[in-house]
Amino acid sequence: HEAPVFFGSGGEIAARITERCFYHLEAPVLRVGGYHAPYPPARLEEEYLPGLDRVLDAVDRALAY
Repeated sequence: HEAPVFFGSGGEIAARITERCFYHLEAPVLRVGGYHAPYPPARLEEEYLPGLDRVLDAVDRALAY
């Protein structure tokens, strides 16, 4: 999601999945989101948002677990 990894809605979803499904997971829940910085002006938005590379990196880390 576009929000920072911490304090974003995705962090809450990941925490609830981990909390309720911990013993059924084969790999840890990984979160991909914006950087730990205030949301930038529109001209820098593309640098801030998680791109395909960051998402695929998280997928590779989960599959390698």
